[in-house]
Amino acid sequence: MTVRVLAAGDHFVQNRLLIDALRSEVGGELDVRELTLPWPVVPFGPVGEVDEASDVEDELIDALRGVEICVTQMAPLTRRVLEAAPDLKLFCVSRGGPVNANLEAATAAGVAVTFAPGRNAVATAEHTLAMLLAATRRIPQTHADLAGGVWRGDYYMYDKVGPELEGGTVGLVGYGAIGRRVARMVAGFGAEVLVFDPYVETPGSVELDELLSRSGFVSLHARATPETTGMIDAARLALMPPGSVLVNCARGSLLDYDALCDALDSGHLFGAALDVFPEEPIPPGSRLLTTPNLVMTPHLAGASKETAVKAARIVAADVARYLRGEPLAHCANPAPANL
Repeated sequence: MTVRVLAAGDHFVQNRLLIDALRSEVGGELDVRELTLPWPVVPFGPVGEVDEASDVEDELIDALRGVEICVTQMAPLTRRVLEAAPDLKLFCVSRGGPVNANLEAATAAGVAVTFAPGRNAVATAEHTLAMLLAATRRIPQTHADLAGGVWRGDYYMYDKVGPELEGGTVGLVGYGAIGRRVARMVAGFGAEVLVFDPYVETPGSVELDELLSRSGFVSLHARATPETTGMIDAARLALMPPGSVLVNCARGSLLDYDALCDALDSGHLFGAALDVFPEEPIPPGSRLLTTPNLVMTPHLAGASKETAVKAARIVAADVARYLRGEPLAHCANPAPANL
């Protein structure tokens, strides 16, 4: 019997990538419908009781009629959607965590939810290194001056130049797939690496306060949990050596952004680089828009062509397992007994 699938892609993990991956993993036994979500042209946000989703509940409900499997990145799996989609059995989220899915409601409805861990690890690690170097070497600021016709020789003054990675100490807060890659990259520059991760023991492992006090460069790679919310606050920023650099390409909730702005305004930190924020997009009037020595990108760290392709392949592989009656590799909730 032909299985009906909804490919609810967007302008990053496109439907063609999802469908190509499904055809490669499964073959031609699928009846695939398509729904294109507006992300990232339209930012994600809270939808119903889930977060970081495209606001397309009505469109998704229409598209899910008679559908057994949905592959997506940003579609909202809310209680309302589940109640309107009785045929749905498998909901595959092509991102590192299924934050746009109500796992409790999905489990109660007999819907397995999968995700795509590690899809953007390489892209995020490379972006982290780029941000670290950009903040340390003042690349965005000096480019902006030159583009505006201004040649500023004062950037060469001793008090305005930054430190080198070689011979320095890089502290990594979190040592998962991304943190491990960043560690290899900065070690290649000749830096010492310290690690804080309560779930991992590795050479260079230290407690968080020791890491902050010893590291001239700190990069955040922890997951967003109640325990990590606000973990880098004013007191911990004060532990960092004067003239150090902080990078956050992980989650906005890890960092006290007002305290960061204070540390930059005072000159305690040489610079900072951010890809994630407490509110996205950044609202007008935010201190982040006027604080000096701050490099920012709009939540782009995981954005690469390879990330999108990997994401599609990871979820398609779990679709194939489901159809073969095998255990799912990346199931986020207790898989129903009939899977």
